[in-house]
Amino acid sequence: MAGKPRCLVLAGFGLNSEVELAHAFSLGGADSKIVHFSKIAAGEERLEEYHIFAIPGGWSYADEISSGKVLANKLKSSFRQQFENFVASGKPVVGICNGFQVLVKLGALPNIGKNFEQECTLMRNQSGKFEDRWVYLKPQRSVCKYFEGIEFLHCPVRHGEGRLIAKDRQKLEELEKMGLVVAKYADATLKETDEYPANPNGSQNSIAGICNPSGNVVGLMPHPECSVRKFHFPRWTAGISFEKNSLQFFSNIVNAAKEYA
Repeated sequence: MAGKPRCLVLAGFGLNSEVELAHAFSLGGADSKIVHFSKIAAGEERLEEYHIFAIPGGWSYADEISSGKVLANKLKSSFRQQFENFVASGKPVVGICNGFQVLVKLGALPNIGKNFEQECTLMRNQSGKFEDRWVYLKPQRSVCKYFEGIEFLHCPVRHGEGRLIAKDRQKLEELEKMGLVVAKYADATLKETDEYPANPNGSQNSIAGICNPSGNVVGLMPHPECSVRKFHFPRWTAGISFEKNSLQFFSNIVNAAKEYA
């Protein structure tokens, strides 16, 4: 009988939500381990020994140049081939907030051209300020299976550069037509919206998360790992919480990884 899928949660250089993300994957059924970037770069840990690779949120390298850019370049120079092999294997790769920014700057998302060249970016929020608030996400019909059975997610955002902008109009249209948009910002009635603050950053087409054409690499700006227990929610004392939805997201990813465990 196969064991639990092993999840590597990356740490180091300003990534600071690794504990929350590892905990969420553990609740979803994975054997989670927090691993510092330097251990992979030094060959002490290898991605191929894991079944899920997750990059958490934070402020890697203080968001210098642009959020996620420096860490993306460091990954390219340290273990790019390992990473690209992991993606090609079909195993789940997840980036949350800063992790999403890293995957975008790596060219791993959306990777429509399948050459790991950057095709979109995450710019400064349209509001011109750091956004720290709770939002609703409406899953979309996509090639990614990690959102199956989830009507919506209610979770926090905390970012200054979360505005998704495609390289050009064609790339934006391809995101939609190819089913690479996994979630959009919505209001409390679950109606997709461009209106602030329900859409906290002004992303094109209200996009909150995307995946690659194979559906195994996914990135989200909001933090579902911070809404996996009822007391995470601002109105939990009134009996209002939606932790089951967030837990379903992580258990879906773990279930997808079981194929490789």
